[in-house]
Amino acid sequence: MLSEVLIPLFSLIALEVILGIDNIIFISILADKLPADQGKKLRLWGIGLAMVMRLALLGIISWILKLDQVLFTVLETDMTGKGIILLFGGLFLIYKSTKEIYHKTELHQNGENKKEVVVRSFSKLLSEVIILDLVFSVDSIITAVGMVQELWIMYAAVIFTVLIMLAAAKPISEFISKHPSFKILALCFLMMIGVSLIAEGLSFEIPKGYIYFSMAFAFLVDIIQMKTVKK
Repeated sequence: MLSEVLIPLFSLIALEVILGIDNIIFISILADKLPADQGKKLRLWGIGLAMVMRLALLGIISWILKLDQVLFTVLETDMTGKGIILLFGGLFLIYKSTKEIYHKTELHQNGENKKEVVVRSFSKLLSEVIILDLVFSVDSIITAVGMVQELWIMYAAVIFTVLIMLAAAKPISEFISKHPSFKILALCFLMMIGVSLIAEGLSFEIPKGYIYFSMAFAFLVDIIQMKTVKK
C-alpha cells in the first residue's frame, strides 16, 4: 500500500529535519565569520557534504551497524564505536560553543570589532563543519536504520532533508546574524546538544523531546523579550 511507503518516508524526513537543525545552526554561526559570498559558499558546502556523507554511510550500512557493538567497558559503561564518535563530537561542540560565546561577549566588551579578532580561513571553518557533519551523520543514519528497513526510503529521506536544509539555511543564518541575542541563544542550544551527545555516547540517553521543547521555550521567551524591548 502507498501509506506503507509514505508514512515511514515522511516520518523519517521529519526526524532528519529536526536532527539537521543543529547542523544548520552550527554552519550559520560559522558562516557569519566570513564575507557574504564566502558565507553562502560555506553553507552550500557544509550542507552538501552532509548529504554526501549520509549517502556514503548508507552505502556501507552493514559497517555502520557494527558501530553499535560494544568495544570495551569503562566503569561499568559499555563503549561502542558510535558512542566514542558521539562523545568526541559532543566535547568538540561544547568547546566550540563556549569559545564562540566568549568571543561574542568578553572580547566585544573589550572593544573588539564585530567580526572575529582573527579572520579564519574558509578551509579551516569548512574542516570544523565536516567534523560536526560526520558526528551528526552517524547519529542520523543509525537512527534512520531503527525506523525503516527499505534502503531507498533512507536515500530519499536524506535527499529531501538536504533540500529543506538548503532552503532554510539562508533565512536562519540571516536571522541569527541580525539578532545578536539569538546568536548567543543558538550557541547555548549547541552546548546543550553537545551535552546530549556526550550523555548518549556514555549510554545515558536524554529524551530528545525534552531538549527540543526547552529550546523552543527559550526561543519563545527571547522573542517576547525582543518585542518588549522594541516597544
